[in-house]
Amino acid sequence: MILPLYNSLAPLTINRLAVAAGPALDPDAQAYIDAVELEDGQALEDGVRTAINDFVVGCKDDGIWSAIKSACILAGARTLDGALTPLVGSAPTNNNFVSGDYDRETGLVGNQSTKYLDSNQSGDTASDSINSFHLTINATTVEASSNLAYGGVRDASNSPPSDSEILTNILFINRGALSATFSRSAGFHGSSRNGTSVDFRSAGSVQTITNSPRIPSSLDIFFFARNLNGTANLFCNPRISFYSIGGSIDLADLDSRVSTLMTDIAAAIP
Repeated sequence: MILPLYNSLAPLTINRLAVAAGPALDPDAQAYIDAVELEDGQALEDGVRTAINDFVVGCKDDGIWSAIKSACILAGARTLDGALTPLVGSAPTNNNFVSGDYDRETGLVGNQSTKYLDSNQSGDTASDSINSFHLTINATTVEASSNLAYGGVRDASNSPPSDSEILTNILFINRGALSATFSRSAGFHGSSRNGTSVDFRSAGSVQTITNSPRIPSSLDIFFFARNLNGTANLFCNPRISFYSIGGSIDLADLDSRVSTLMTDIAAAIP
C-alpha cells in the first residue's frame, strides 16, 4: 500500500522530500525558496538553494540583513514568476516583461521603451529614518546609453524635488542635491546614506560626499526606469540580476555577497 501512495505525490512534493534530509536552511532563506518553488512549479537545484541560503546567512553574519527592506534576486529561479518573488518586502509589479526577457544566470533585460518593474516600495518608507537610505542594483550587462535610469524616483512635487536614483552614466543621487558619477560599466552599483554622509559604490570604485537629506518621495521606486512624478521614464535595457532598497548599509559587504550569490547560482545551473 505504500507504493501507490508514493506514486500519487506531486513531483514538487517528491523534490521537497528529497532535500528534506539535507542541512537545515535559514528560516528566511527557506521561506523564500519555498515561495520561488511554488511559483516555478518545481524545486530548485540543490546548488541554487545553497547559494540563496549562503547569501541570507552571510548578510546576517555581516549585520546588513535588517537594513534590506525590499529586494529581489532576479536570477536563479526557473521562471519569470519565480524571479519576481520578493526576497524581502513586497513583490514588484511587472510592466511588460515576458518569459523570454529572463535568463536564470544573468537576470532580466529591459527594452529601453516600455518594460519596467514597480518595486511597490515607496521612497519614504524604505527605511526607518530620513537620514538612512540605500538603493542598489546588480547589472550583468552594460547599458549602451548614458543618462537613462537603472532605477529610482524623482518627485518634483516636493520642494526642493525628492531624488533618489541610479542613472546609467553612472550617476547616483541619494535624497540630496549632490551626486557622484562613475565610468559606465556592468557590476554592482549603489548608494547608502547615513546622516549627512553618503557612500557610493560602482563596480568596486567608491566615493563619499557630504550633504543634508531632502524629504523623501512617497512615490514608488521603479527599476529599468525612473519614476518621474508617477510616470516611468528614462527606460534602460541592460540585464539586472538583483536590486535592494532599505536603510543605511555597508555597500562593500552587500557587493561581496551579491557577487558570490551570482557566481554560485551560475555554477549550480546545468
